[in-house]
Amino acid sequence: GKRDEELILPINSSLSVTLHQDQLKTTTTATISKDFTEDRIWLNGQEEDVGQPRLQACLREIRRLARKRRSTGDGDSLPLSLSYKVHIASENNFPTAAGLASSAAGYACLAYTLARVYGVEDDLSEVARRGSGSACRSLYGGFVEWQMGEQADGKDSVARQVAPESHWPQLRVLVLVVSAEKKQMGSTVGMQTSVETSSLLQFRAESVVPTRMREMISCIQARDFPGFAELTMKDSNQFHATCLDTFPPISYLNDVSRRIVQLVHRFNACHGQTKVAYTFDAGPNAVIFTLEDTVAEFVAAVRHSFPPETNGDKFLKGLQLTPVLLSDTLKAALAMEPSPGGVQYIIATQVGPGPQILDDPHTHLLGPDGLPKPAA
Repeated sequence: GKRDEELILPINSSLSVTLHQDQLKTTTTATISKDFTEDRIWLNGQEEDVGQPRLQACLREIRRLARKRRSTGDGDSLPLSLSYKVHIASENNFPTAAGLASSAAGYACLAYTLARVYGVEDDLSEVARRGSGSACRSLYGGFVEWQMGEQADGKDSVARQVAPESHWPQLRVLVLVVSAEKKQMGSTVGMQTSVETSSLLQFRAESVVPTRMREMISCIQARDFPGFAELTMKDSNQFHATCLDTFPPISYLNDVSRRIVQLVHRFNACHGQTKVAYTFDAGPNAVIFTLEDTVAEFVAAVRHSFPPETNGDKFLKGLQLTPVLLSDTLKAALAMEPSPGGVQYIIATQVGPGPQILDDPHTHLLGPDGLPKPAA
């Protein structure tokens, strides 16, 4: 939820894990030219409305910072005019607007790319935040806190890295794609309604989150997986409880989502310890945290409970795993009627770095004419 919709200022601090770009990434190319007659943007090959308020807010902020830098004298060497129009192309290699943080990745990548084009070297938290609040966290790798801040102008509502991507090398992340469809209720509209109608959300922001933030940072720094996992699940559950406490209620989870929750708890109960954790954003897709030595067994449990209907060899994407067989004990503990096709596929990944510059011209999405390259 936000306390200021225009500046995108949150009602509480938050923490996220940046995923590795080898498996999930947004790629963005931007170029400016005196020959362009207007700003234009393409997303996943389709031209979009460049007049979207949040996109315009990012552009205005970047251009303001570039003018400020030039006026101080530091930017005299900038070769490109600030009056030039910009063309932007962006692509996600994972489902867009399906509750998998595509807006966070997209706006973080956009802010970073525009900063390179316009010669801006300031902290980009505020720029990315204007597009999507959680995008400010995605400007950093590893484990990242978005500090809510207290100032009315939002200058102190910025992201900071809690631990780098190399801090916890054993941690693994599985994205269980239940639905790649665009969600019916967008995050922004949903959050606005929750702020206006949910008393649980106000209690959560004031009384629960501050303590959980301290506990979560402590668990990450200590690489305490059971503590990290329990907090992750409890917080996900409470987030979705606030959605149900919203009026009219919002339900991002579906029956498969709830079966995944059952699967995780039964898997942990069978082992007598917390080896796997789930979290759900504003959508039905599950993000699973576990450690390297548990990944293969849990993937086998998911395949057992949600057997693929077709293309079983493409069920697992991303990091390669050596398949394992489930023990009869675990099969009995899961005690779930198989739901074929419930999980479309799994993306296996790990903690990753912040934005990376792609030097290979072949990776650029715009051609020399500033228009999207034809699809290969």
